[in-house]
Amino acid sequence: QVQLVESGGRLVQAGGSLRLSCAASERTFSHYAMGWFRQRPGKEREFVAAITRIGSSTNYADSVKGRFTIQRDNAKKMLYLQMNNLKPEDTAVYYCAAGYGGATYYGHDYNYWGQGTQVTVSS
Repeated sequence: QVQLVESGGRLVQAGGSLRLSCAASERTFSHYAMGWFRQRPGKEREFVAAITRIGSSTNYADSVKGRFTIQRDNAKKMLYLQMNNLKPEDTAVYYCAAGYGGATYYGHDYNYWGQGTQVTVSS
């Protein structure tokens, strides 16, 4: 069972940048596809980005495409989300997730979840 711990969330002004990190406990980190999801205030959890086991392919939500970049370092057992040109509507709790399947858009395809990190973007 893999444990995931997110970090890097904070208050930032619109137009700014943040890099979120997700540390995995499992030494077989490279066996998992990884994803970032977020839950905005009063909204359902939504997909943000995903990456395949070896990082060969990525997927993004339309709302973040061109602004966010998902990356992974399997040697360090780390997942990252580089967020640029942040907007107030990006304010959310961001979660990383690990799954046995592919880098899908669907939360139910992921087996393990972190506790989340809060990102707040002020206008």
